[in-house]
Amino acid sequence: MGIKLYYTTVTASREVKSQQAEVIRILDSKSIRYELIDIAVGGAVRDEMRSKSGNPTAIPPQIFNEDQYCGNYEMFSEAVEEDTVEKFLKIE
Repeated sequence: MGIKLYYTTVTASREVKSQQAEVIRILDSKSIRYELIDIAVGGAVRDEMRSKSGNPTAIPPQIFNEDQYCGNYEMFSEAVEEDTVEKFLKIE
């Protein structure tokens, strides 16, 4: 599996929930396969996401192609607007 989406099932933030849902909806609409990784399962997974993204305060959603960092929601959203999602995900 190439694309990995770090997300959380436990958040009080409507913004995070909305952003996660939008990323999933867009990936599904483009038939792009991805793996969901829930950081709510433990601190080690959250720390892994932050370490891989190079941001010690990163919050979901964070998107990777294998271990290569693609970006966060804002970067993904920009790629959607520019119709460059495949390039953003490094799957071209």
